[in-house]
Amino acid sequence: MLKFYFNGSPNPTKVALFLEESGLPFEPVAVDTRKGDQFTPDYLKINPNAKVPAIDDNGTIVFDSNAILLYLAEKTGKFLPANRAELLSWLMFVATGVGPYSGQAVHFKHFAPKDQNHDYAHNRYQYETDRHYTILDGHLKGRSYMVGDAYSIVDMALWGWARMVPFKLGDGAFARYPNVKRLVDEISARPAAARAIALKDKFTFKAEMDDEARRNMFKHMTTKVA
Repeated sequence: MLKFYFNGSPNPTKVALFLEESGLPFEPVAVDTRKGDQFTPDYLKINPNAKVPAIDDNGTIVFDSNAILLYLAEKTGKFLPANRAELLSWLMFVATGVGPYSGQAVHFKHFAPKDQNHDYAHNRYQYETDRHYTILDGHLKGRSYMVGDAYSIVDMALWGWARMVPFKLGDGAFARYPNVKRLVDEISARPAAARAIALKDKFTFKAEMDDEARRNMFKHMTTKVA
């Protein structure tokens, strides 16, 4: 059976959505990144980058959430748009832009040390995150889904991050992206999405962002490279 290494963060949740939508049988394996599970020797054999998610599909190992979505879509033939060029363009837009900038926006808004001045970094990542969502909102104007006329892995990839727009950009931010919000709301109303979000509740993950969690989540705080 396919093993799914995950926690409740955006990237694993979008893979959980595909698994729930497709009906593929899978075994969820919790990786508590605040406790440092991602650095165990066994997990580093699965993903040497020490991130979640990853899958082990009967010996075929795939890591990075967008690579997993593409692999599973090709394996099952489900949620795979016919226009491959457009699929890859928008999937990589999410992979190389939306995800990284969103993650940094969250970091500098919520987790960067408050006793240091991060105004430049905070503004840069807020700006870039807003810029990416503005592009997405324009693309979705007048169309139901990201690629073609059907719900696909690109919508799932976007949903993983976009449903957390207020946490990244502030409570009123969704008003700036009505087309993105419409798609997020549509996907969030699907039973599979509810199951994907609830998957983490079957396990106990460390909730506190204490010194141990910060050491495991933000190793740059204790290791100076240059």
